[in-house]
Amino acid sequence: MNRRIKVLQLAAVDGTVKFLLLPLIDRLIEEDYEVHVACSPGPHLQELDGRGYSVHSIPIVRGVSPLSNFISLWRLYRLIRRERFDIVHVHTPVAAALGRIAAKLACAPIVIYTAHGFYFHDLMAPWKRRLIIWVEEVLGRWCTDMLFTQSSEDRETAIREGIANAKRTICIGNGVDTGRFVVESDPAVRAELGLGPDDKVAGFIGRLVREKGVEELFAAMGQVIEKIPKAKLLVVGDTLESDRDRRTKERLQEIIQRNHLEDVIKLTGFREDIPELLAIMDLFVLPSHREGMPRSILEAMAAGKPVVATNIRGCREEVVYGETGYLVPVNDSCKLANAITKVLSNKMLAEQMGQAGRQRAIEFFDEVQVLEKQVGVYRKLIQQNGLVT
Repeated sequence: MNRRIKVLQLAAVDGTVKFLLLPLIDRLIEEDYEVHVACSPGPHLQELDGRGYSVHSIPIVRGVSPLSNFISLWRLYRLIRRERFDIVHVHTPVAAALGRIAAKLACAPIVIYTAHGFYFHDLMAPWKRRLIIWVEEVLGRWCTDMLFTQSSEDRETAIREGIANAKRTICIGNGVDTGRFVVESDPAVRAELGLGPDDKVAGFIGRLVREKGVEELFAAMGQVIEKIPKAKLLVVGDTLESDRDRRTKERLQEIIQRNHLEDVIKLTGFREDIPELLAIMDLFVLPSHREGMPRSILEAMAAGKPVVATNIRGCREEVVYGETGYLVPVNDSCKLANAITKVLSNKMLAEQMGQAGRQRAIEFFDEVQVLEKQVGVYRKLIQQNGLVT
């Protein structure tokens, strides 16, 4: 590369940058790209700034708010225009929409959009789904040079709906550092969380919002303990300040009290010792209503844990039914409870599924493969646009 290519990685939330985008950022820096980050202010952005990353604080709300959206768009336009980025790579729905418009207005040579999971889904009202698809079509046609999807289903959907053609769409998959999750279960961690040595632990990691299926999960645990009295649910996560769904967390407390689950469900809040927490789980559960290609499932598989998830895009590409776990219908607490019970009550089955899941993670979902795909597309687009001689 004759000169350093300047890249902007854009997302709405600083946590997205730290926990999802940092491997790509570090890989690009290793390849001698000059990488900048823009997202809403927060503690993770401050941490990255302190570690020497080039960061820009631009508030971006995670919803439709015309005045706020316009202000974010203007600030993004000024940033991209001033810094003269060669590549603007956008993530998360609202930031991706505003960022792509700003990038095209600022005449950025290359605009890449990673769809970590399209916002529209089958359970959405038809008119709303059609409207969001139309927005994606417009942005895809006029403001996007390359679309990355994490699931093959999303790529097929993008092509079928006219969001992007096959030449400008690539499924990059999703991946994790599989070696990071080889951790022994620590009795001290169990004790800290109030878990006994004989407890059967199902675990959930994610935001406490309705679309993650946590209400059904909490209700399912009321059924699980009828057959497995020692069953516990370890819930790692919380709501974000930017989450519009604030009511779900209140309903979860109501479910706990109504079903007398105070000693069954352990709420930890956000934590960063995920490998250590996965190590003490017997089963990982993700009953989401919509996903892209959920990283939490891949982390659980890398940790050698069986998985129960909903039969939706992304999840069904990761979980092999009956081999690495089970898939259940969305919003069905009874079938969710049955699947959890089936795994927790059979140690040999759980171990077999966990081992098969880890092998699948190593073979198909190692982050090195995902990063190489993205860097390869970067190189191709740079050459096509004549940014190097």
